[in-house]
Amino acid sequence: MRTLNVVRYVTPLREGGSLPAIVEADDDGLYVLKFRGAGQGPKALIAELLAGEMARTLGLPVPEIVFMQLDADLARTEPDPEIQDLIRASDGLNLAIDYLPGAIAFDALAMQPEPALASQIVWFDALVGNVDRTARNVNLLIWHRRLWLIDHGAALIFHHRWGEHLERATDPFPRIAEHVLLPWASALREADAQLAERLDAARIAELTQLIPEAWLQPDAAFADPSAQRDAYRQHFLRRLQAPRSFASMAEKAHAAL
Repeated sequence: MRTLNVVRYVTPLREGGSLPAIVEADDDGLYVLKFRGAGQGPKALIAELLAGEMARTLGLPVPEIVFMQLDADLARTEPDPEIQDLIRASDGLNLAIDYLPGAIAFDALAMQPEPALASQIVWFDALVGNVDRTARNVNLLIWHRRLWLIDHGAALIFHHRWGEHLERATDPFPRIAEHVLLPWASALREADAQLAERLDAARIAELTQLIPEAWLQPDAAFADPSAQRDAYRQHFLRRLQAPRSFASMAEKAHAAL
């Protein structure tokens, strides 16, 4: 993954609960910056990183994710005190997503998703426990006539209660019944057979090693940051073992429509 530097704060995206922002980086590109100092804290960035790169590994359409260095001195040029505080609290390493100019939120009236892709996205969101892909908050964009997955900060709900992560790894995900793409997900069994093998042990280990140590907050459940990083690896290795209850529940939810 690339690491860039913020050179200009462009504008806040106030529809996001954590007040993300469009920023310009030192490669002259525009990105949606997710702040480490926002209310959800670094765990939201970890969820964004792991879920987003898992989706990319599965072949799903995700904008480029980059590490982003932010200098607290940028706060001096911002007139909004709330934004000033957010920038200062996020000094250092943050996360950003490539900005897709002109993209619009997914609407079934504008695009009917293919059953194979809809099934893969539903399967993926059940895997990572993403509670934010509903009709209320689709977190899907249409850009250049393609669907794009964004905003995974609310996924990985297990890491908010360490100590139960292995036991909960085999849990189903009942909230998949609320997924905005579930009506089109008629190929979930095929998606399960295809996607699970793409996330093998080696790839899971590579992805968890991407988590910056600065984002791993001290926790009594772990002796050191490496043990906490390894807990993410163990959780997903167990969750991906057959039979996968999250996949079975997604199939049942689709059948019940």
